[in-house]
Amino acid sequence: MSEENKGGNIFAIMTMFALFFMIAFVTNFASPMGVIAKNQFNASNALSQLGNAANFFAYLFMGIPGGLILKRKGYKFTSLLAVSIGFVGVGIQLLSGYAESFGVYVAGAFVAGFSMCLLHLVVNPLLNTLGGGGNKGNQLVQFGCSLNSVGGTIAPVLLGYLIGGEVAKAKVMDAAPALMAAMAIFVAAFVIVALSKIPEPHKETAEEKAARLAGGASILKDIATTLKFPHFILGAIAICFYIVIEVGVPAMGLNYMTETTEVEKVEVPVDVAKQALQAEEKADEEAKKAAEEKGETYKKPVAKPGETFETYVIEKVAATKDAQACEKAYKVTSKAGSSYVGSVVAGSVAAAYWFLMMIGRLLGGAIGAKVSSRAMITGCSSIGIALFVAVIFMPVTFVTVPYFNVNIPLSMCLMAACGLCTSVMWGGIFNMATEGLGKYVPIASGIFMTMVFGGILIPIQGFVADKIGILNSYWVTIGLLVYVLFYALVGSKLKRPEIKVD
Repeated sequence: MSEENKGGNIFAIMTMFALFFMIAFVTNFASPMGVIAKNQFNASNALSQLGNAANFFAYLFMGIPGGLILKRKGYKFTSLLAVSIGFVGVGIQLLSGYAESFGVYVAGAFVAGFSMCLLHLVVNPLLNTLGGGGNKGNQLVQFGCSLNSVGGTIAPVLLGYLIGGEVAKAKVMDAAPALMAAMAIFVAAFVIVALSKIPEPHKETAEEKAARLAGGASILKDIATTLKFPHFILGAIAICFYIVIEVGVPAMGLNYMTETTEVEKVEVPVDVAKQALQAEEKADEEAKKAAEEKGETYKKPVAKPGETFETYVIEKVAATKDAQACEKAYKVTSKAGSSYVGSVVAGSVAAAYWFLMMIGRLLGGAIGAKVSSRAMITGCSSIGIALFVAVIFMPVTFVTVPYFNVNIPLSMCLMAACGLCTSVMWGGIFNMATEGLGKYVPIASGIFMTMVFGGILIPIQGFVADKIGILNSYWVTIGLLVYVLFYALVGSKLKRPEIKVD
């Protein structure tokens, strides 16, 4: 390789890394925006994920056309088109704040999804190709994915700080500074890509174009040929499921932490509960009387952010104070929820998932030249299954985060740890699925990106959460991880057909 080509490739790799950052930065606004939409528009857990779903639904429509654009117009044109569409999509979401319309917000997320699809079409195959495929190609993709995780880590925390208050109480307009920041990033990306020299290893040659115009080649024929590779088909299904895992895990965790009804319940005798309730009422009356004697306005104490409190609640009749009508009483210890830890802390826990995903991808990139994608995904999916089983079955336990002095559910710590498990899956699955496809890589990438529409299944997990609880909704995650494990162990090894790919 000449020094000129080597330098050009390095600059191209850096540009692709920057685009990888953008993908997650913009996409990961969807989870906290979902919480905002849930509260502003009184949406259920399922409906709150429509923004996420719309973003991924766009992949269904843009995947194959995007692959065709990539093949005919090349990487640079496709990149410029992607960032332009992204600017428009985020702009529509911003307008939804002025219109106070949930439908406009979802439409903006849908348009932004076209941009994310095109960007993925560009960065994954080009980095894999510039790395030479195989383990080296996987290594470059993993390093790119680590920067993707940086964007994913920053987005929810930044949104929480820019809002300056509770996400659960915010409106879409309160997120305007964050959306404007995303639009500014798209503008900067357009300028960088326009000034960059990007190689075009998969752009159709003059001979291929002539054959296409003469009727000797067609997109349908290329798609049909690509679908003859069984390892690719199963890999496309795996990426469909992976998207639900990657986005659904922190999205449901954020919903869990911003609900005030997730509590620890321990049975106690009714008479004890009645005595405690009466004592609480007496203390409240004495405090109220003391305030009135001083000429002050009495305000009943409430828990401060991060503060632990205990009280007694009698099921069904707490409002009427009639203990005799109740069969059970519960000692309730509430230490988590948006009312106590605040949006920044809840967003930070979700961001920890993306941060650990970044760490995992950096590690994956460091060892990617020596450890195969198959080995990485086998180990990570197995550990992920074990962690989510623990999340579901462990008792409701809270831990105090040092220095910040806030309490969060221990299950959410395990949720964040799962970021290490999902970290290498995107790059690893893409690497295995496109192995040996040669000239069919652009079309395969288009089909691959089409399968990202699996993100529309995220509301299914929200629906399950509405029915059986947020933690139990992670059974969906476990089932999808089982398939990813199957693909790594069996599906990716299926025999390839004898097809000329040069």
